[in-house]
Amino acid sequence: MAESDTPHQPPLLLPDAAQQGAPPATAPLRLQTTQSREGLLDGAWWPRSHSITAELPALITELTSRIGPITRVGLDSDAWEALPTRLIIDDRVVHLDAHEIGDGTALVTRGNGDYFVLLVVPPESEPVAARAAMARAVRDDNITEAAQLLVANPDEP
Repeated sequence: MAESDTPHQPPLLLPDAAQQGAPPATAPLRLQTTQSREGLLDGAWWPRSHSITAELPALITELTSRIGPITRVGLDSDAWEALPTRLIIDDRVVHLDAHEIGDGTALVTRGNGDYFVLLVVPPESEPVAARAAMARAVRDDNITEAAQLLVANPDEP
């Protein structure tokens, strides 16, 4: 196959809106501060409970405003009280995939397959440790996996 026959795949960049700060009373969320998406994780989310039906709507609303419509979310089934197969959020169906991965992440899909990996900070986390893990997760040079970020010393850079 000639190189000209290969469809051009544009780089997967975060839209400009992703870098805007979240208004008060929205989902506790951080996304990478550059469009490059070079880090291991694309962002971090700190839900306040283990109820996905209580927590996910705010996250999806906030992500949709920053990166576009969300179609699917993959979650660790052990981290949540119950996981339905889909939720209707802002008049859109969002499909939920339950996995027993235990890696502290959520896999968020927008459009036809562009996905984002978010660190999911457990609700019961101490605020200092949670904020430190979220800050490390969104660094462009982050190569630490989510599970290690959650147990790292919050005083480390």
